[in-house]
Amino acid sequence: MGNILVVDDESEVVTLLRLLLERDGHAVAAATNGVDALRALGLEPIDSAVALPDLMILDIMMPVMDGFTLNSRLRGFPVAQNLPVIVLTAKGQKMRDLFQSSPNVAAYVQKPFDPQMLCDLITGILARKR
Repeated sequence: MGNILVVDDESEVVTLLRLLLERDGHAVAAATNGVDALRALGLEPIDSAVALPDLMILDIMMPVMDGFTLNSRLRGFPVAQNLPVIVLTAKGQKMRDLFQSSPNVAAYVQKPFDPQMLCDLITGILARKR
């Protein structure tokens, strides 16, 4: 299975995703904002001992650094440019349109979401990556 980084400031969402993903055999790490995520990815500060996850699930509205800014910053790191991202948010079509120009965004899922659909989506993305 895969290593997945969940970036969301809502602890309930992180807990739910952790339970779903670990049940499916994934290893899950979490960050509560974009700055923490860059640190967890080993990008700011640079830490070559940190392995990138196979997939990142990203909320948009977070304190300190939002998901849109984080995803834009990933493009500045060659090692992270192809990290697949699932945007998981309560925001609607306008935000979806902003992310469609990002080649690393594999999917855009609105909250509330169907847990089985999300798990199936993750399985498909990870299968294509291998």
